[in-house]
Amino acid sequence: MAKLQTILLVDRETDFLEWAQNQLKSPAARVLLETSADTAYKTFCMEQPELVLAETNLHPFSGLELLARIRKHTPNAMVILTSAFGTTQSVIEAMKMGAFDFVRKEQLPFNLKVVVDSALQAAAELQSASAFKPQLTVEQHREDIVGRSDAMQQVFKMIGRVSGSEAPVMITGESGTGKELVARAIHNYSHRSGKSFLAINCAAIPDNLLESELFGHEKGSFTGAHSQRIGRFEQCDNGTLFLDEIGEMPLQVQSKILRVLQEGEFSRVGGNQTLRTDVRIVCATNKNLEEEVARRAFREDLFYRLNVVRIHLPPLRQRQDDIVLLAEYFLQKIANQKHRPPVKLSEEAIRVLEAYPWPGNVRELENTMQRASVLATADVLLPKDIPLGQKLSEPAGPADSENGAPLTKEAAMEALFQMAAGDPALQLLPWLEREFTLRAMQKTDNNQVRAAKLLGITRATLRKRLDRNGEAAEE
Repeated sequence: MAKLQTILLVDRETDFLEWAQNQLKSPAARVLLETSADTAYKTFCMEQPELVLAETNLHPFSGLELLARIRKHTPNAMVILTSAFGTTQSVIEAMKMGAFDFVRKEQLPFNLKVVVDSALQAAAELQSASAFKPQLTVEQHREDIVGRSDAMQQVFKMIGRVSGSEAPVMITGESGTGKELVARAIHNYSHRSGKSFLAINCAAIPDNLLESELFGHEKGSFTGAHSQRIGRFEQCDNGTLFLDEIGEMPLQVQSKILRVLQEGEFSRVGGNQTLRTDVRIVCATNKNLEEEVARRAFREDLFYRLNVVRIHLPPLRQRQDDIVLLAEYFLQKIANQKHRPPVKLSEEAIRVLEAYPWPGNVRELENTMQRASVLATADVLLPKDIPLGQKLSEPAGPADSENGAPLTKEAAMEALFQMAAGDPALQLLPWLEREFTLRAMQKTDNNQVRAAKLLGITRATLRKRLDRNGEAAEE
């Protein structure tokens, strides 16, 4: 006869315990109920259940503390934490400390049995697994990553899982989704948190200077090298280096990055000394690096070295549940900086925010809230106080250009979207890339350096765009 599986449910609400017990009871399962963290821990030690499902808000200590005690007693214990108000920090902490999952209570009526069955299956498979070694201390950090959507909950869980490892992490997603915030969170929850976190945008540094920026240079190694320079890899020893827009990195620099990942060694530009460094690399890109590898613009061996763990940040338009939450968070942040009560959102303003597609993602939303808080004439935001919402609800007409007022970025963007909506065959982003590239070349008399500066990109990126659009990349 098969051994009964024991499930321990811990929650302050007896109604929830009774409901969950009814959902999980079966001839093959024994369900135990506890309402406090201390008695739950005693029951766990005596009964050794296959699974613990516990609320985070417990007494006399929290569900996170209960998780820590259980995992210390039994390293492979299966614990699922639940909460009606799960914060970013609690989700990340729970996953880092070894929780099997973190589930919002509002989701349990739909997937309680699925999550529990999955955990019980994992418990059976892990009976002979090696023990998990939890960290003894966890430093608390305040993160600016906000989200209640399912997609962001998965991101938080991934941060918690990877922060305790040394594996390189690749973060993908559109511009403005918050890739650097995720990189900082990975660092802050890792054992390297007491060391340096340095970020470098590979697209913002000219190709001929990027190698020196990363690895340093010796005095006299090139024109203008008047003294020795210590590069980011030396500055960041034992810390985390975030390489943003890594898809823009030149091939010759890619080969040196690969050597650091493989050997932990590098040399300064113009130097003969081999230096060692212990740096965790987290990178980010809004490009499809698989396509870049296929057309040999990115090294395949480096791609596989960096793509050990991938975290994808969804665009804001796919995170409808997070728009108002983020807007309120930014308004509170602005109010704290200015030492005044936060501006509130009216119902009409909320509808405007939720209807807008947010092509600039979270960064655009934050900038919009900053402008709106300045434009507001009361302590409640109305649609008229939100420039983007105003353009969305009141389509721009010719008066914008006829009244002599300067064309705003919001009006220009809205006009582009209206143009695209009127021409279904138009592929807006490829068309914009081609038109901006060619117009910049025309305005600068085909001077690539000036054109790249005008567009805010590197010369190497400009040359790639000219090649991609069938234009000669002349000097």
